[in-house]
Amino acid sequence: MEALSQSYGKLLNGLALAACAILLLMTLMICADVLLRNVRLIPGVDGLAWSNEVSEATLYLITMLTAPWLLRQGRHIRVDVVLRIIPKKLGWYCEWASDSLALVCCRAMAVYGARATLASWKAGSMSVKTLVTPEWCLLAPLPVAFVLLAIEMLFRMRRLRLGERAPRDDAVSAD
Repeated sequence: MEALSQSYGKLLNGLALAACAILLLMTLMICADVLLRNVRLIPGVDGLAWSNEVSEATLYLITMLTAPWLLRQGRHIRVDVVLRIIPKKLGWYCEWASDSLALVCCRAMAVYGARATLASWKAGSMSVKTLVTPEWCLLAPLPVAFVLLAIEMLFRMRRLRLGERAPRDDAVSAD
């Protein structure tokens, strides 16, 4: 099971790296758009009309690619004030309750996202803005990300079961 967890961690690291590359490309695209709007390098080209739309989609994609990695790293948002003042074993049970609820929510979002993506694909829905793209392409990262988040929740629950009967020490707001 530990080897599977390590392999999964490598997958999430790869997705986070891909998100970094996408962020770099998006930054270069925005810079090119600003440059082309302000300097007439190419006759008839007044910026990249599609850059705002692509930026919106890439920000969403970056979020979906990095969310499972952030959860694994313990870099997600966490309010642990109560966990630090209640007895350790009670805090451990609160962690279980939180992880269980998160797992249910991840599953629900994955199922809903998959249904929405499939319905969009079957209907042939298109997103019509500056660019015309199949809507399902924009929806597809959501169910994938939530499946990955659900898998990470299972690994978190395993680590919680094997660890000390106390709240986690990762992602604490203060030492």
